[in-house]
Amino acid sequence: MNLILFLDTGFQNVSLLYLNIIWFTLVAGYFSLRYMKDRKLMKPYAKFSGTYYDVIHEDYKEQLADKNTKIQEQKLIVLERQDELLAWVHEMKSPLTAMQLLLEKVGKSEVKERIENEWLRLYLLLDQQLHATRLMTIELDNRIEKVKVKDVLIQEIKALRSWCFEKQIAIDLEVDDLSVQSDAKWLAFIVRQILSNAVKYSDVGGEIRISAHTVNEQAVLIIQDDGIGIKREDLPRVFRKSYTGTIGRETSAATGMGLYLAKQAAQSLHILLDIESTEGVGTSVKITFPKVNEYQKTLGM
Repeated sequence: MNLILFLDTGFQNVSLLYLNIIWFTLVAGYFSLRYMKDRKLMKPYAKFSGTYYDVIHEDYKEQLADKNTKIQEQKLIVLERQDELLAWVHEMKSPLTAMQLLLEKVGKSEVKERIENEWLRLYLLLDQQLHATRLMTIELDNRIEKVKVKDVLIQEIKALRSWCFEKQIAIDLEVDDLSVQSDAKWLAFIVRQILSNAVKYSDVGGEIRISAHTVNEQAVLIIQDDGIGIKREDLPRVFRKSYTGTIGRETSAATGMGLYLAKQAAQSLHILLDIESTEGVGTSVKITFPKVNEYQKTLGM
């Protein structure tokens, strides 16, 4: 720049000394600010010794140790809250059990049926919260054994019988004598969520068809209702957390957690859940169990 200004006659009246002082001041100011900023950034590394790479490595190890410590602290907080929530759910089950015993002593009446139905809904919500909390540690809370599919279905249908009576819903059960390798408690929870949805969204006087059979050495359970169905745009998102869909928002009947929790539990048990639905026609949920491997066949399980 100095050479151009010196040779170009058009800049004869320009003071080169003045321009150089300005440029020097700007450059000196820039490097001063940069030096102070970098010095502040590098200050934590002063306590380490060795080459640049050794210093960076030691600092990285220290940061990683701090992060791990914070993660462990957060895990402890989550576990404490989980234990508190589990304790609360168990405390809530005590008055529910007492209410059930009291209802058994009350004579048949329309009021009793209504109270039983509301009791069932409250029980299902608490049960859903209990399993949602336990889902975080499902690996530690399962026991794989031979489970009869029909026994699980009958147990869950009996639990929902008062709700079915209220809505006059018929249940057609066509189940082969199937046994699968799964966790009985979590399998019952998955079936419970699907059945309760089928009852909830079925019209009065509707029908729920349940069938179970073997296809290509895999047990398949299908639960189908003729209720209000699911809109096409909602179908791909029904397994998302807290997603209630169009119908759920219109009726305020959905929590958006039932199918999500069922899907998460099914994935942990290597069970496939598929759902098909047509609005105004009904919904069909297919539960496909994993194949029995050669090791299980050898043991005769």
